[in-house]
Amino acid sequence: MAVETPVPVTAERPAPRGLVAVLSLCGIVVALMQTLVIPLLPQLPHLLGTSVENASWAVTATLLAAAVLTPISGRLGDMFGKRRMLLVSLGAVVAGSLVCALAESLLPMIAGRALQGAATGAIPLGIAILRDELPPRRIAGAMATISATLGVGGAVGFPVAAAIAQIADWHMLFAAAAGFGLLGIAMVLKVIPESPHRNPGRFDVVGAIGLSVTLTLLLLPVTKGGTWGWSNPLTLGMFAGAAGAALVWGYYELRTARPLVNLRISARRPVLLTNLASVAVGFAIYGQMLAFPQLLMAPTETGYGFGLSMVTAGVLIAPGGIVMMALSPVSARITGSHGPRVTLASGVVVVGAGYVLVYVAYTEIWHIVVAGMIIGAGIGLAYAAMPALIMGAVPLSETAAASSLNTLMRSIGTSTSAAVVSVVLAAMTTTVGTYTVPALDGFRATFLLSIAASAVALALTAAVPRARPGGLNRR
Repeated sequence: MAVETPVPVTAERPAPRGLVAVLSLCGIVVALMQTLVIPLLPQLPHLLGTSVENASWAVTATLLAAAVLTPISGRLGDMFGKRRMLLVSLGAVVAGSLVCALAESLLPMIAGRALQGAATGAIPLGIAILRDELPPRRIAGAMATISATLGVGGAVGFPVAAAIAQIADWHMLFAAAAGFGLLGIAMVLKVIPESPHRNPGRFDVVGAIGLSVTLTLLLLPVTKGGTWGWSNPLTLGMFAGAAGAALVWGYYELRTARPLVNLRISARRPVLLTNLASVAVGFAIYGQMLAFPQLLMAPTETGYGFGLSMVTAGVLIAPGGIVMMALSPVSARITGSHGPRVTLASGVVVVGAGYVLVYVAYTEIWHIVVAGMIIGAGIGLAYAAMPALIMGAVPLSETAAASSLNTLMRSIGTSTSAAVVSVVLAAMTTTVGTYTVPALDGFRATFLLSIAASAVALALTAAVPRARPGGLNRR
């Protein structure tokens, strides 16, 4: 088991001015990368001269890179400095965006999107920096604000990206993303100090390779299973390989002195149950991201669609992200008064309530908008609580790695949700003229799945032990 050997701290430092604002900017920039390409997906095969199946790698590459590199960047942040790794993550945004801005074919686009996905580690790194720099009374509110940037960046990025793609050359999307990345780098250099808390030692290269292999074997068939076929030998073989690789990797991590992922800390009940709840929360929240735009854009001839453009649909979805940010002070007050477990449970209940509403009321546009805002409110509460629960259960020298692992768990949930919801919507369709679109029963089945996932998340949250006072500041 690793021995904590933090760099000595000679004196308490005042929190830098603008710390939360700069880290929030970084979070929004990174979150934008997740939705940046979505408005382009229908056109990508034509733009890149490739097939629809191959063009989907522009999304898959981002997902895989984020999953593989987020926990690695967290460990490197704990070892060599969180600010340093934050700058590396933002540098990946700039590099990946420039590659995509110059791309005219599939391979450069995949490479650029993978670099953009590699930057996802910036958000858990930012959360870990908060714990290093802020006094305990400010941590919960700041953490809630940073966590909310995930939803704000995604929700606001969708309509903005759709508008740019509609009125300008598509390369401008990525040129703008590179500019945001450069702005983030400049602000980090100006405002964010390097953390004095380190966990130095040799980097676990074997553990990093093992985790990368395991996640690739798991997430690749999850995202591609609908295309390859769920009973395809390749799909089943990769799932089996993921299980075997996970066992070998876990055995090695338990025996190495300085593991990439400290499984003994991860197995602590508060950490384990929070991470499992995070998978369920990730599954629950992603249903609306896939279903709501398609429901709003479905032809009016279906009897349930609204025939809206992608830009209009994106604008109507955006309020959910704004609500997430607006609720960050509320989540901080709940956490301060009752603890992060109550905040997470409240968020999960609100998410479930939003899906219940849209399950029974979906005939008017405002039904979808209100349901999206309710779900956004729940996501804001849940996203703020999960890192707070993790931070309260791990030592300072493990904060970036533990927060990154929690981000990975959410990603596994959203990836699984994307696969399952895509299968449901593809299996339950209706035909309008020459177009085949998801049927109403498919959308409602998606909402039921998200309600069930919310119930699972609530049960797991209820099993999380109460946090001890002062957990976030425990050295």
